[in-house]
Amino acid sequence: MNKTYCPSLTEYKRRVSRVVNIGGLPMGGDYPIRVQSMTTVDTMDTMGSVEQTLRMVAAGCEYVRITAPSMKEAQNLLEIKKELRKRGCNVPLIADIHFTPNAAELAARIVEKVRVNPGNYADKKKFEEIEYTDATYADEVERIRERFRPLVQICKQHGTAMRIGTNHGSLSDRILSRYGDTPLGMVESALEFLRLCEEENYYDVVLSMKASNTQVMVQAYRLLVQKLDEEGLQPYPLHLGVTEAGEAEDGRIKSAVGIGTLLEDGLGDTVRVSLTEAPEAEAPVARMLIDRYTGRAATARPIKPLTGEEPINPFQYHRRATHEVANFGGLNVPRVVADLSRLPRREYADLRAAGHLYSPFLDKFQMGDLGADYIYTGERPVPYMLPNGLKEVVTFTAWKDAGRRTDHYPLMTACTYLETSADARHPQLNFLLVEPIAFDSRLIEHLRTDRTVVLVLETHNPHAMPDLRRAFFELINHGVTCPVIIARFYPQQPDEKTQLDAATDVGGLLIDGLGDGVVLGARLLPVDRPQEDWLRDIDMLNQLSFGILQAARTRMSKTEYISCPSCGRTLFDLQETTAMIRKRTDHLKGIKIGIMGCIVNGPGEMADADYGYVGVGKGKISLYRGQEVIKKSVPEERAVDDLIELMREDGRWIEKEVLDEPVGA
Repeated sequence: MNKTYCPSLTEYKRRVSRVVNIGGLPMGGDYPIRVQSMTTVDTMDTMGSVEQTLRMVAAGCEYVRITAPSMKEAQNLLEIKKELRKRGCNVPLIADIHFTPNAAELAARIVEKVRVNPGNYADKKKFEEIEYTDATYADEVERIRERFRPLVQICKQHGTAMRIGTNHGSLSDRILSRYGDTPLGMVESALEFLRLCEEENYYDVVLSMKASNTQVMVQAYRLLVQKLDEEGLQPYPLHLGVTEAGEAEDGRIKSAVGIGTLLEDGLGDTVRVSLTEAPEAEAPVARMLIDRYTGRAATARPIKPLTGEEPINPFQYHRRATHEVANFGGLNVPRVVADLSRLPRREYADLRAAGHLYSPFLDKFQMGDLGADYIYTGERPVPYMLPNGLKEVVTFTAWKDAGRRTDHYPLMTACTYLETSADARHPQLNFLLVEPIAFDSRLIEHLRTDRTVVLVLETHNPHAMPDLRRAFFELINHGVTCPVIIARFYPQQPDEKTQLDAATDVGGLLIDGLGDGVVLGARLLPVDRPQEDWLRDIDMLNQLSFGILQAARTRMSKTEYISCPSCGRTLFDLQETTAMIRKRTDHLKGIKIGIMGCIVNGPGEMADADYGYVGVGKGKISLYRGQEVIKKSVPEERAVDDLIELMREDGRWIEKEVLDEPVGA
């Protein structure tokens, strides 16, 4: 297949999409990438919706979406709009529609844009496997088209834009029966609706392919662009988002892994970051993601263009084939290296920052779920014995000076590596720090045969992710199978910016199966800093490394919460409930829990979760195992206990460990 899903894999070029006018604020083409979010107040609360919209606009939202689950909410959009305009706020409004064509047709006469979900707009999702013949499938498609056609005609008549927004978790039974739970099914679900729009000569359409699984989300957007091109359809603008990303750092990291990967390839015309927080907290995160690309084309250093085809499948996850070196590569999970090389002092307690907790009372270490696999100590190895399972990397000079210890592993530059004979290196494991620009035929030839080397790949190119990706492609094309650690170093900047930058740069590679480890270093930070500041940054970068691996679905080390961002349909306090569930379950390694405010964002949207907690009425919760409802209408006050009991029945519940003494006491 000729892969045309992005303008360039090596140059920063934004995809040129069709311009869609939304209430006088155009999207696509050469216009800036727009920021949007969604209200969480009940749509029938006119003044509450207006006040929240004003806060969102003040925070940077350029479009505001409001749910309209039934006719009465759709009608009340007019009151909200009138009050906003009276207050001098002209932000374009978007009506969010699920299940109710009549509400969409009414809203399209009032607001500047409507969003429909093809999985539940005149289609059905009952978690049934239905066998369709070609004839019955075609009949069902025609029925849906006829139900959708009036909305298209109304939008065309009123100059209203439309988003056809597919969600991974709410594909219809019909689509699932033919395409399965796949990116292709997501794309086809949208294209069925889009083809009718083009038949009606209606082109004011924006498309989205959202999922809470970042791999699926990225693959679906890429495949969508590819299919538009193959079918000769218009290059419609793209709305980027990861559904139910969650809260705090985890939500921001997950959003950046998915959204940032696509922005790196020049895809995306508007961004919505879905956090389980107040909607005004979402806009600054979206803006920070977008702002990375202001001036990117001008500052990026040229990357050698690819020769031949891209050597990976961008529409399906396959991890790059590597041979095993120590516990890197092969079937091993990606490893985390914590950089302690700048620490002024080296003490037992400092290993806490790398996830290894020392108790003086017990005189032993406890490794947490976020314990680094290796520490890099540079020229000054630690003066004490490391806990079991933790290994140390030092510079090649320090390794030689300390007597070539077998429990230390040397880090070399390309020059040193090429000048050093194999018997003068470590017999099992050597790290080689190299930039893509250093790849030449001599180095490639050594790497092809050396079974002791792990590459540590870094770049100083502002267009970092594509530069590193290009290096991976070169390794693949030359048959080099040594493991590779992705290394990124960031200057002194707000933690949130570092989280977003690293999640994009590293996560974008991991999503494509590239990378066998990660090191986020502090090399660019000022040298003269207190010990406490270094420890805080090492701790943040170590947690960030594990967070990126988890968000990219390559190493599950902690409980994952797939929680929706809340909207006017939500039936309980999402932030408070998520915090309560997290407090009691955050020790369950690798389990995914969906926390959904209503049945619209219920079993469908949390398709990737092991367990679900879904609002079904005021004070009433349904509990799910996967997509199967197990307990219905549980009173909210006992729902978390019942959720834990369900895990206990499945043998997946473990009690939290209680230390004999607080660590560090």
